[in-house]
Amino acid sequence: MPDYDGQNIFAKILRGEIPSVKVYEDAETYCFMDIMPRADGHCLVIPKTPCRNMLDATPAQLSACMATVNKVANACVTGFAADGITLQQFNEAAGGQEVFHLHFHILPRHEGVSLRAPGKMGDMEAIKAHSEVIAAALAA
Repeated sequence: MPDYDGQNIFAKILRGEIPSVKVYEDAETYCFMDIMPRADGHCLVIPKTPCRNMLDATPAQLSACMATVNKVANACVTGFAADGITLQQFNEAAGGQEVFHLHFHILPRHEGVSLRAPGKMGDMEAIKAHSEVIAAALAA
């Protein structure tokens, strides 16, 4: 497996070199909004430490990420009155991974509503508003 590239976009977000819309942060993980959302409330959870994907992650990195995924996913269900959650995680290019820093996609879902097509930039005002919905549910 290739080495971790510290110049990937998520590493730059963690260093504050690229802006993001934060949803939640703790000592080990960072959750922020996807700027190409496939559903309202689509956000990402990443470890704060270098990790290419699940294949090179430590048990501690995976555990920390999953604890945050659980917390944020429940907040998404509450905040968006979602019927469920789709959790996506890709490993290596052959597995669909595009950014080579471990990340989990949380997509709030509603019965009968399809995901939007991938790769389309979202409206940043709507994305910020969605982050506030999740943050409010986390604080409740």
